Amino acid sequence: MKITAVLIVEAIEPCLTFWVDRLGFEKTVEVPEGEGLGFAILQKDGAELMFQTRESVAKDVPQMIPGLTGQGVGLFIEVPDFDDLLTRVTGLEVVMPERTAFYGMREIVVREPGGFAVCFASRIESPKE
Repeated sequence: MKITAVLIVEAIEPCLTFWVDRLGFEKTVEVPEGEGLGFAILQKDGAELMFQTRESVAKDVPQMIPGLTGQGVGLFIEVPDFDDLLTRVTGLEVVMPERTAFYGMREIVVREPGGFAVCFASRIESPKE
């Protein structure tokens, strides 16, 4: 089974600046819509995200529009190098400041350009006894 989030946004291009330029995802599919993109697929290291504009959804599956209110999805992404990640999210709105969670993860939550809260986390090493 494979699960891929489809994030519905007003515009895809601002999201690409974050996901591709800052985090190193590759845009593998793009579907033009008017003056911009209506749909895109991004991939990195086996992870995949899809973006679709509200305008595109309204044309493709109009019955979904009444249920699309706000950003009701949060993403949790484990990263191998937390310090590197901190440099990549500099300047974004911090929803939750950096913390070490009781379950052994170093975490920060930021809001990406599409409006979604993204929790980035790295497992902290247990102290050697």
